[in-house]
Amino acid sequence: MAENIRTTPLRIRPSEYRSLLAIGDLVMAVVSMFVALYTWGQYNLYVYRILYQQYLDQGLGPSRAQQLAEGQTVFAPEFWFYFLPVIWMLLLVELYEPHVASSGKKTTRGIAIAAFIGLLAYSLAFIIQQESNLPRIGVGAFLLYAAILTLAWRMIFIRVYKSTGQRRRVLLIGAGKAGRTLAELYHSQTTRSFNLIGYVDDDESKVGKTICDLRVLGSSPHLLSLIDVHRISDLVIAINGEIKGATFQSILDAQEKGVEVTRMPILYEEMTGRVPVHHLESDWIIRSFVDGLHVSGFYELTKRILDILGATVGLLLFAITCPFLSVAVLADTGFPIFYSQPRLGKGGLIFKIYKYRTMRQDAEADGEAKTTLENDPRVTRAGGFLRRTRLDELPQFWNVLRGEMSLVGPRAERPELVADYQKQVPFYRARLLVKPGLTGWAQINYGYVSSVTETAVKIEYDLYYIKHRTLGMDFQIILRTIGTVLRRTGR
Repeated sequence: MAENIRTTPLRIRPSEYRSLLAIGDLVMAVVSMFVALYTWGQYNLYVYRILYQQYLDQGLGPSRAQQLAEGQTVFAPEFWFYFLPVIWMLLLVELYEPHVASSGKKTTRGIAIAAFIGLLAYSLAFIIQQESNLPRIGVGAFLLYAAILTLAWRMIFIRVYKSTGQRRRVLLIGAGKAGRTLAELYHSQTTRSFNLIGYVDDDESKVGKTICDLRVLGSSPHLLSLIDVHRISDLVIAINGEIKGATFQSILDAQEKGVEVTRMPILYEEMTGRVPVHHLESDWIIRSFVDGLHVSGFYELTKRILDILGATVGLLLFAITCPFLSVAVLADTGFPIFYSQPRLGKGGLIFKIYKYRTMRQDAEADGEAKTTLENDPRVTRAGGFLRRTRLDELPQFWNVLRGEMSLVGPRAERPELVADYQKQVPFYRARLLVKPGLTGWAQINYGYVSSVTETAVKIEYDLYYIKHRTLGMDFQIILRTIGTVLRRTGR
């Protein structure tokens, strides 16, 4: 059996890829912190020497000059300074997706945005801090070094990854609907983290044909030879329904030779951050959400604590801005300033949400629930600003504090719309397995929906979040939402 063992290079899996990137980013951030401390110390030493000489020139004695110079150049980093590497890692959360991490252009842009957000946040803190004793040089040097070192490390990693044959070479088992979906998705992406080589299909009429710009290279009896010829590292099972015994055995033989075997939904999730609702087996909801839904008690407890803290801060912000925003709505279109709607929460529980009114008073004059469209003519001028900045949702922090909503989760929908969508979109009601959120994976990745097809895409994002939710993912969503608010690109 020894002759059947593959000798192809050991390839890094997506999870290992992200782990390596995270370790490298953390090392660069820690190095940047220490170099920033050194730079800060040298700057203070330089200033000290200038001040010391000035005081000597003014006729002061050496001991007095030294005392005064030291009093103006105190070098004592606060404890929070040593947490800057962790903060930097949080700012890089968007750079761990394979299609982003493998692109030098997207990586450069992401690091630049992270450094800018860090600088902006610190500038605001510096303005608010009345004593003005925050270490501008230390933090500025850290952001500069962290951006340069992280970018250098990422560029080296991308170059080594591509030059050493680490990019996966993927073969699709099945040239039917599921296989074509992956092929179309692959060709629609500008940045790819793997190479898609072709199909294997047992329908002899398809062999040799090109489907969605990929050739059907052969049938399952030729699978092992095709793997050797094309140096395949991964097989993706894109077959809906039963798999023939001979095909299944060929896949097992390939796996024994060291080829990685993955199901179509897994690769789809990796490529899109969504769950393919139209390519799932009937028992998928049971296997994924009933058997695998349980998250740790620590996650639930921590998430609730964060919800309470976030809601407290949000309600404080609501109280501060309410007079100004109320005047804006009132001056634009009059009363009412707020409106309420019933929404469905976890387990189908109905609760009321409150928002600033952003549409005309007769937006639903016929009483029929309607989804909001992009450039919706019902949105008022003040409402457009409130929606872009997400300020219209400030009153919902009360729902978060009450436990009806969370900071992060699927959008809370109206009962009428849920009843309609669940008849047309597979697994739509599964989004009620968790609390709805002020923001969520679907909200930050997808825009307005005006059709059943677009609604299906949005539920794919929601189900992906429910399946993969962690504290790290929640933080990523919150940070990206803050970026949306700062850029005023909300919907």
